[in-house]
Amino acid sequence: MTTIVAIKANDGAVLISDKRASKGFFIGAKEVQKIYKLDDTLGVAMAGLMSDAEYVINVVKAERNLARQRRGFRLSVRESAKLIANMNYSAMKSFNPFYTELLVAGNDAEGPHVMSSDMSGSITTEDFTASGSGSPMAYGVLESGFKKGLTLEEAKDLGERAVRAAMERDPGSGGGVDFLMLPLNSFKAKVNA
Repeated sequence: MTTIVAIKANDGAVLISDKRASKGFFIGAKEVQKIYKLDDTLGVAMAGLMSDAEYVINVVKAERNLARQRRGFRLSVRESAKLIANMNYSAMKSFNPFYTELLVAGNDAEGPHVMSSDMSGSITTEDFTASGSGSPMAYGVLESGFKKGLTLEEAKDLGERAVRAAMERDPGSGGGVDFLMLPLNSFKAKVNA
């Protein structure tokens, strides 16, 4: 139970989450990390079983580093999301699924991206997305407040409002709000360096 949000902005992408970890109807921890920065251009937010999500994120981070060393350049956001989806699909087909949904946000040569991958291995590309038990409340705020051309700061503010709205009604969400802003100029600076 959680609330995670990802929003694509004109000048980057942002991930926002609550901080509560629940164990059924019990608050297991009041402050946990649900957003991981894989590098300056890519981040992942997790919903579902923390152990499964952390495992997938660690493997993806290692595979991205390995691919960069082999190829001489980073995997794109789409390639990174596909790596996550392939892991999820393979695990599901072997009847040992990862019980997690990961939101992938970042920048590459094509610009900012927001994608979602669930435990079945599907990938969706969105302007904004939410997951977790608080996502129905978050979507209400996102759908009423999102417009094309948001700045990164406006997207962060919208995402924070969405997560806070979910925290008001969802017992599985709480403990405060965390965010990761991924500005497009950080990708461009890395490419031009």
